[in-house]
Amino acid sequence: MNEQSLTALLRQVRAGEVDIPLALEQLRLLPVEILESARLDHHRSLRTGLPEAVFGENKTAEQLIEILAALLRTPTVALATRVSPQKAEAVCSQLSGLTYHPTARLLTGNEQHIPAESGCGTVVIVTAGTSDLPVAEEARITLHTFGHPTATIHDAGVAGIHRILAHSALLQQAKVIIVAAGMEGALPSVVAGMTGAPVIGVPTSVGYGTGAGGFSALLGMLNSCSPGLAVVNIDNGFGAACMAAAINRKT
Repeated sequence: MNEQSLTALLRQVRAGEVDIPLALEQLRLLPVEILESARLDHHRSLRTGLPEAVFGENKTAEQLIEILAALLRTPTVALATRVSPQKAEAVCSQLSGLTYHPTARLLTGNEQHIPAESGCGTVVIVTAGTSDLPVAEEARITLHTFGHPTATIHDAGVAGIHRILAHSALLQQAKVIIVAAGMEGALPSVVAGMTGAPVIGVPTSVGYGTGAGGFSALLGMLNSCSPGLAVVNIDNGFGAACMAAAINRKT
C-alpha cells in the first residue's frame, strides 16, 4: 500500500463508501507479511515513497512465484529485478498479470496501481553505447513503475562528442539525469558539465580487459572533477532509478 491508495481508502471511510471492517481487512497486511521464503515489507512505500522490490537473480522460480503472488494481491505495483528469461517463463506460466521485459530483465505487475504524477519533472536517461541499454532499461522501467516520467538519449558516448552536445536543450530541461557508461566511464563527467541538474552515474560492466568488469568506469566516475555527479554501483540501474525518484519526488 502506498500513500495515494491509503489516502483514497481513508477518504472512502470518511465518506461512508467503505465500512470500517472492510478498511481494516485492507490494512491487515501492514507492515509485514511473512511467507515461506520472504518477509514482505508492505509498509515500505509509506515510509520511503518507494515500494517493495524483489531481487530475483539468486532466487528460485518457486520463491519468485510465492513472493510475486503475494505482491499481486496488494494494491501496489509488483517489481522483480535481475530475472533470467528461463525464470521469467516459469513464473509467468504460473502467475497471470505479469509482464517480462527481456532487455532489462524485469518482471512487472499491478501496473494499474502505478502512482499518478509522482515526479515534479522528467528524468533523462543517457547511455554511452548500445551495450549499456540493459542497465538503462532497468532504470527506465523502474522509474515508470514508480510513476516518474522519463526521456532517453541513447548511444551518445564521448567517442563522438557531438552526439551528446546535440541534446543540450533536453539535458537543460531535466530534473535529474542518469548516465550509464562502460569503458572508461567518461560520459557522466561530460553531462554533469553541461547542466545544473543532478547527474547519477552508473558504471556498466561493458569494456575490454582493463575495464575489469566495470571497475575502471566506476573509478573514473568517482574521480570526476565535474560538480553535481554522484555514482551508484556497477550495473545498478535499479539503484540509480531509486535515487532519481527520491530527488524527483513531489514534496
